Amino acid sequence: MDTLETRELRYFTAVAEELHFGRAAERLGIAQPPLSRAIQQLERRLGVRLLERDRRGVSLTGAGEVLLHEGRAALDATAAAARRTRRAGGADSPGGVRNRLVLSVKAAAFHDLLQKLLDAYAAEPDAAEIEVLPSGTCEQEEMLRDGRADVALMHAPYNSLAGFDSEELVTEGQIAILPTGHPLAAHRTLSLADVSDVPGLPLARWPRHGAYPPGPGPEVRDQTQLAQLIALGRTMAVFPDSARAWLWAEHTAVPLTDAPPVVTHIAWPAHSRSLALAGLIRTATRL
Repeated sequence: MDTLETRELRYFTAVAEELHFGRAAERLGIAQPPLSRAIQQLERRLGVRLLERDRRGVSLTGAGEVLLHEGRAALDATAAAARRTRRAGGADSPGGVRNRLVLSVKAAAFHDLLQKLLDAYAAEPDAAEIEVLPSGTCEQEEMLRDGRADVALMHAPYNSLAGFDSEELVTEGQIAILPTGHPLAAHRTLSLADVSDVPGLPLARWPRHGAYPPGPGPEVRDQTQLAQLIALGRTMAVFPDSARAWLWAEHTAVPLTDAPPVVTHIAWPAHSRSLALAGLIRTATRL
């Protein structure tokens, strides 16, 4: 049997991520016994063991690791198909919105570029309606894959462009954003080494794929929270130069001489055949 049901993938993914049948069953809203039977049936159908079960708990086999990776991608694809179909279906309904595109952008990133893109595209004869969807750091990739967004402004090297088509738009340097009263704020330039381990002023930590990297810095969820913590002298951050647009009076931006350049791309799913999206990409590349 070479086919898998969406339900089976959801069940297995929940168990593989939780590594605990009870928590997975609670997450899925079902009882534990039918979940266990479903996983056993899936293993029999595939002819491989997906999970190791012993007194210490549950762990993934090599085959289970493969199915978790492939299953996530498959579930994202089915979710994307449903979401994009619903958006397209709006044009078939009386009074429905025709040709709507969802554009995911990192909150507060490169406002000037975004405004120029929206204004230039709105002037096109058959422009679609653009819904701007602000997101957190590194969330644009997931939004493109699961269909919450049709297109995104992404920033290499912070975002991964793997699996997407993209066009480069802007390249810029990076800055350290510091509390204005800190001694480092008086420097004309700094290096990455200068800001990597400052006593009492650790770098802020952003979530990546739902988890925070290790480190002493505060865990931040959005730009407003970060701005306040910097103003209070509790943290600092490294951002593209365009972040100067949202700085407070209590912040100072210092250029980093050895930080890699940040390249802003407009990115979209490689399989997209949307004429409205093609028009938006053409507009972006002419800016």
